[in-house]
Amino acid sequence: MNEVFDALAHPIRRKVLEMLRGGSMSAGALAQAFPVSKPTMSAHFAKLKGAGLIQSESRQGSIIYSLNLSAIEEVVMGFMGRLGVGEDKGEQACATESC
Repeated sequence: MNEVFDALAHPIRRKVLEMLRGGSMSAGALAQAFPVSKPTMSAHFAKLKGAGLIQSESRQGSIIYSLNLSAIEEVVMGFMGRLGVGEDKGEQACATESC
């Protein structure tokens, strides 16, 4: 989980994830949205990929990135579990009241 929070720490990486919510995009199209060099964007993509938040595939000479929704769901659920969100408290309250 530390890799995920490290990946989410940078605003460019958070914006990349937001952009990918709309669907898969090429590395070039994503990079055009930011005033940084291609090697810097490659490092951001590598950090997101290393954390499991995005996945890539090669298509006709381009790298296409997309959200890895199962990994994002797993991280959110793990984080919520650490906060105690969604635990049996609701079920226990329901057992003592008529639901």
